Amino acid sequence: MKLIIAIVKDEDNDAVSTGLTELGFRVTFIASTGGFLRSGRSTLLIGVEDDQVETALLVIRENCIKAPQEKEKRATIFVLKVDQFTQL
Repeated sequence: MKLIIAIVKDEDNDAVSTGLTELGFRVTFIASTGGFLRSGRSTLLIGVEDDQVETALLVIRENCIKAPQEKEKRATIFVLKVDQFTQL
């Protein structure tokens, strides 16, 4: 199992979250800020099985608007190995 942490622009949050949930992924959203201008960001936590990672990453890539400035990133994504998962 993997945990995808995707930090996207606020304006991309709805499209990314909708795209993921339409495919059955569960998404937890955390409001965050960052960057040089402290612009609004959304941090998405997505738990996926190992064979679903590429599909989830594709959905994130396809639903992030291209950055207006070349140096600005569309998203920052971390994929972490999960040793244990429990729901209570």
